[in-house]
Amino acid sequence: MAYLSPELFATTDPLRLAGSRCLNCGHVHFPPGEQCPNCAEGESRRFALPEHGVVWTWTVQRFAPKAPYVVADEGFMPFAVGYVDLDCVLVESVLLGPLDKLSIGTPVRLVSCQLGGSDDMQSYAFSA
Repeated sequence: MAYLSPELFATTDPLRLAGSRCLNCGHVHFPPGEQCPNCAEGESRRFALPEHGVVWTWTVQRFAPKAPYVVADEGFMPFAVGYVDLDCVLVESVLLGPLDKLSIGTPVRLVSCQLGGSDDMQSYAFSA
């Protein structure tokens, strides 16, 4: 997956994001890392995050992001971004699906997606 750190993923087939759980306080964080952002302890364990969640909150990106985002030949199309509640952690993500069908509490699942007009810029998103 171009432009994305492999450290973000527990597996790529099937696609699963990686999180870390602090061995001291139990706090789960994404992206994964050794040091806990909650208690500052330095021992965490990586694990695969759930692939299903619900939209916690969202908004619409109405202008093209900065590089490395590439605007498609057809021009920029607004898209949804938000936080997905995976029950153990909130993950910020692009949200796929009709904008008029999104709402807080909408069930979503993790998918791979192409960002903008670049064929080699693959990312993850959550789809309704």
